[in-house]
Amino acid sequence: MNQSPKVALVGRPNVGKSALFNRICNKRISIVDEQEGITRDRLYAEADFFGKPFQIIDTAGIDAGSKIPFNEEVRLQAEIAIEEADRLILVVDGHVGLTLLDEQVARLLHRRGKPVVVAVNKIDDLSQLSLIHQFHSLGISEVIGVSATHGFQVAELLEQALKGIDFSQVNLNRGSNSIKVAIVGRPNVGKSTLVNFLLQEKRCVVSPIPGTTRDSIDVDITVEGTTFQLIDTAGIRRKKSEHEAVEKFAAIRTERAIERADVCVMMLSSEEGMTAQEKRIASEIEHLGKGCILLFNKWDLIKGFRMEHCLASIKDEASFLNYCPTLFVSAQTGRNLNNLYALIKEVYQESFRRITTGQLNKFLESAMQKYHPPMLKGRRLRIYYTAQVGICPPQFVMFVNNPLLMVETYKKYLINQFRETYGFKGVPITFALRGKKAQDPALKGAKEEEAEVVSTSSSSID
Repeated sequence: MNQSPKVALVGRPNVGKSALFNRICNKRISIVDEQEGITRDRLYAEADFFGKPFQIIDTAGIDAGSKIPFNEEVRLQAEIAIEEADRLILVVDGHVGLTLLDEQVARLLHRRGKPVVVAVNKIDDLSQLSLIHQFHSLGISEVIGVSATHGFQVAELLEQALKGIDFSQVNLNRGSNSIKVAIVGRPNVGKSTLVNFLLQEKRCVVSPIPGTTRDSIDVDITVEGTTFQLIDTAGIRRKKSEHEAVEKFAAIRTERAIERADVCVMMLSSEEGMTAQEKRIASEIEHLGKGCILLFNKWDLIKGFRMEHCLASIKDEASFLNYCPTLFVSAQTGRNLNNLYALIKEVYQESFRRITTGQLNKFLESAMQKYHPPMLKGRRLRIYYTAQVGICPPQFVMFVNNPLLMVETYKKYLINQFRETYGFKGVPITFALRGKKAQDPALKGAKEEEAEVVSTSSSSID
């Protein structure tokens, strides 16, 4: 097989599937809470068992009679995971014991005819192993007591689940060169709808109720030879609305998704425009130096309002967004989404772009001839040369006589001229000013502290 084998964790709600998922991944990917119905979408992660790579899938609890929101949707997500998995692990609660719902889930798995192992969770040590025997009545031969919290017998569980799989043909480099794309935005702007359309499958639970997505959902898709890893994130709510611990965890997951992304697709509602949440997200994207594309969703619902007016109102709110490519789309119908992947590749490549020192200094000479730096207290800023010192995001150092002579208006002028000349579409850029070192050893420390001011805000010079 070219792809890693898939192992799905299934069971009724609140038996510890997400805790076991995190234990197997050795990461806190899935949100864990005592409240029922926390997991809604199916989550995928790469895992390794003594050199054997596989994918582990966390699913929502199966309960036909549950009253939790979106119960039919989350059940569908679990059933899709069961269909595509190569091996299944039925997770049950050893302390609660065998329930009618456990038996119903076991019958569902029997009908699929796939290898199944029962993981009796919350068995913390050997003294509690007698609790597993009641689960032999499920008709599944392999029953193993485990503790997701303490890691007890998790290795034995995986050994049994992966037994008989030929790993010699598994592609070990799967997804290593993918472009990571985080779909970000506040709740209910259509992020999950967009992911479902791009994948042409119902991968994420979609609902008009804000906050449906709580975990970050990763999925790979290959388009014209390029692999993209799409990360659908939970919306970041206002702080005062984050009453649930789960929603706070979801906001943290979103921020982590931005951190590990190469490019962020920031979705906004065409009906509501930019809010405080979008400003916060844009600021985080800029601060972390990530590429950004703006997607105005639900544009098909807008009547009598021009795109230019919408852009003007949005980009006045955050200067960085002026350099981000923009699409007016409908995630529901796919309108204008045909160019999205090409745009993601373009922004991704811009973040790796380098400008030679010679080109930069020719630009600098031309810009200063057009508009000389103003005098400040009888002194004028002198810029000796500029060099690029980093990529992802592009970083530059400008050597000057005194950084304190760089006034705000001249900063903006140089940034605008630089963007007009070199573009760097959708990518934040950072400049650091470095002054001449003092000649007097007695003053050296104080002078350098004053002269070397490194910018902390992208697309700016400090």
